[in-house]
Amino acid sequence: MSVVLSTASLSAADRRERWHHAVSRTFVPLDLQLLEDDPSPGRIVSNQLGSLRISQVQAGPQRVTRSSRLIRDGKQHLILTLQQRGTAIKEQDGRQARIGPGDFSLSDSSRPFRKTVRSDFSFTSFHFPRTDLRVRDEDLRAVTATAFSGQEGSAALVATYFARLAREAPSLDTFVGGQFAATALDLLALLINERRGYFAPGAPETAAATLVRVKDHILRNLSDPGLSPPDIAAAHFISVRYLHKLFQLERVTVGEWIRTQRLERCRRDLLRSPALGYGVAAVARRWGFVSPSHFSRAFRAAYGVTPREWQTKGLSGDGQDAGADGRNGGEREGTLPRTGPLHRSSPTSPTLGASCPTPRPARPPSSPHSRP
Repeated sequence: MSVVLSTASLSAADRRERWHHAVSRTFVPLDLQLLEDDPSPGRIVSNQLGSLRISQVQAGPQRVTRSSRLIRDGKQHLILTLQQRGTAIKEQDGRQARIGPGDFSLSDSSRPFRKTVRSDFSFTSFHFPRTDLRVRDEDLRAVTATAFSGQEGSAALVATYFARLAREAPSLDTFVGGQFAATALDLLALLINERRGYFAPGAPETAAATLVRVKDHILRNLSDPGLSPPDIAAAHFISVRYLHKLFQLERVTVGEWIRTQRLERCRRDLLRSPALGYGVAAVARRWGFVSPSHFSRAFRAAYGVTPREWQTKGLSGDGQDAGADGRNGGEREGTLPRTGPLHRSSPTSPTLGASCPTPRPARPPSSPHSRP
């Protein structure tokens, strides 16, 4: 369900405060300076796909600053901004970049940044937890306040995917949308790793495309308990060694990635299993776990509770997936109220719910060739 915030019906005098509130609630706490005497109307339309919040923003000239004072809130999020109209000047980590229409850039909320736009503008932002992007901190620092051109090369592929994801977001099912969002972040990680020179010279797009195809193959075959690195490599006509090298860039083994994907789907389905007529063991088998005891140990290691405890907690209302029925409401048009709550949150999923246990780091398998 889309969440719409608008200052169009407010007087110019009231727009300044309401817009500041809207921007800080949608993204992270920010200092806002409107660069016109009579503030133009502003509008934000947001949708949630898994951990990814997609917001389409239109407003007039302004400057937003994430200062050291505001960083004390402890939020560690990343914001990818795809510029559509107007030109933004981004500053972070000692760099300044000009972001024009068709370009995109990254900002890290854990460190100070500034963005200035001196004309009417529109952009689409993608806001997500830092932990969801599998790149090293030093590599992320190297690409903040950097203009990625959406017109050529790998960056164009990433920009096209993110732009299309934003257009389709309101109509996507909860689960499907979450998977597309995860793929978007995988593509972004590949782009950053390419820019940092981790792929073999002369063939960065080939390696990136291969990893995307490999992950798609894995996701389509998660229910197969026999899924293994040799089988995956053979299906893509690559060596097992090269397969492991692709995943090493994301600091994860093939087996760890498969196990994580299986556990996440089990965690979601455990809340739906009574209605579907499945028990815990059936849910585990559905996603490729042969041994119930192995599944229970892996689930507890990842989430800190047993499958049965997670299911019981969810069905009692503490961890219920509000979006599990897959319904998508229409866009809610409204204006920012003069008093009362400003922001009405989108339905949460178990991945985002406050009661969802935080996954613990999975213990690496004894061998990269071991099956998940």
